[in-house]
Amino acid sequence: MGFYENKIFPYLLDKQMSKASYADERPLALANASGRILEIGFGTGLNLPHYPAHVKDIVALDINPGMNAMAQRRMLEAGVCVEHHCLNGEILPFEDDSFDSVVSTWTLCSIDNLPSALAEIYRVLKSAGKFFFLEHGLADKPSVQKLQHWITPVQKVIGCGCRLNVAIDRALEEAGFRIDKLDKFILSGTTSPLSGSMYRGIACRAVGN
Repeated sequence: MGFYENKIFPYLLDKQMSKASYADERPLALANASGRILEIGFGTGLNLPHYPAHVKDIVALDINPGMNAMAQRRMLEAGVCVEHHCLNGEILPFEDDSFDSVVSTWTLCSIDNLPSALAEIYRVLKSAGKFFFLEHGLADKPSVQKLQHWITPVQKVIGCGCRLNVAIDRALEEAGFRIDKLDKFILSGTTSPLSGSMYRGIACRAVGN
């Protein structure tokens, strides 16, 4: 991992994702997280203050060691014990049916092999568990989608793999999840649906799987 990815990008991402428009959405996505929790794409720990008060332990992973260095302060301030793993979500070192809740916020867009990562999330999630997601992705309007497809190759370089054109709901359903709740909206404070088209929801393993 190069200097930009490890040193500069974590700072830029933390600054962007600390904005009030993002902070306002975090507690809405995390309100029902409970039990043993796995957070995919922990980043700089911005979710920590927004978990329900009963959450005291989280298993977290992020592929970028520069993110973890910035997250240490937030771990101490939040009073949450974080078991941190520096790896991506495509191969998870956990047993089947290990977690009551899996959380992903603005992460799925940057995973190279998203089907593999979702299959792993499906595997480690308990049969009655919940997958809480808050992601940006493919817009509803075809004209915007066309621009997203065109810009995504550049965005992947600037955003360390971030893609604007992932249809989050479709990806989840193709991975075998049942979406129990889905809110699609444009993030407040954004000037364009290119990067502001949001998916917030709850998914679970399909019945019988």
